[in-house]
Amino acid sequence: MSILEAIFIGIVQGATEFLPISSSGHTILLPMLLDMSNPGLSLIAIAHQGTLLAVLVYFFRDLWDVLVAVLDGLRRGEPLGTRDARLGWYIVLGSVPAALAGLLLGDLFESIFARPVFAAGFLLVTALLLYAGERLVRRRHQSQHKRIRELGAVDALLVGTFQMFALFPGISRSGSTITAALWRGLDRETAARFSFLLGVPAILGAGMMELFKLEPATLDSQLPVFIATFIAAALTGYLCIHFLLTWLKQHSLYVFVAYCAVAGSVYLLLALVGWV
Repeated sequence: MSILEAIFIGIVQGATEFLPISSSGHTILLPMLLDMSNPGLSLIAIAHQGTLLAVLVYFFRDLWDVLVAVLDGLRRGEPLGTRDARLGWYIVLGSVPAALAGLLLGDLFESIFARPVFAAGFLLVTALLLYAGERLVRRRHQSQHKRIRELGAVDALLVGTFQMFALFPGISRSGSTITAALWRGLDRETAARFSFLLGVPAILGAGMMELFKLEPATLDSQLPVFIATFIAAALTGYLCIHFLLTWLKQHSLYVFVAYCAVAGSVYLLLALVGWV
């Protein structure tokens, strides 16, 4: 894979990891559609770590406050004593469903990744999820919305369960978790913020599992490509986090519904006729 292709994959991963339009669907389908080299799971894992860096930098203050509160709660024997501490443990709790599904059904998900038609079809599922989420938030008055630190264990577990569905290629992790958070009473911006925080363990785990399989010789030979992908994913991811949080303050999710519906339909048609 060339440096330019690697940068392209990093940009695609960085944008689609956080915009609710499915990173897995696009990193599978776009290279095929554009007749590019197959990025491979190792390169995607590197791109994941770039997006992880974007989240860590953008939400550094939030994550630091949560980490300090969790450690202080453990030290004092009151692990759930503060809202920040509870938020930390809820992020852990919400990460359990996807982690279990990935460990127990990893072979199933890998086999589905090999078939572009599934990624195309699941993009349509993402469109339906986002539409449902938008309808939910419109039915609720602004005064009824929860704040992120008012979430409970049930909320975190349900949002985490929706995150599990994103193991299917084409189902957006951010889209599915934002929809679940809207269902549990958050507004659009706060739902996206919790989705990104919840994504830290998921993105880290998904990337590290593949990086552990990476041969040292492959790393050495492909180091420039990996660095280009990592930087592109990190920069694009940071910008897209900021864009989405700003967008959702004043706008709905319908633009992403339309995009996923159109992209999924086009990809599905191309996959069915054998063009990708």
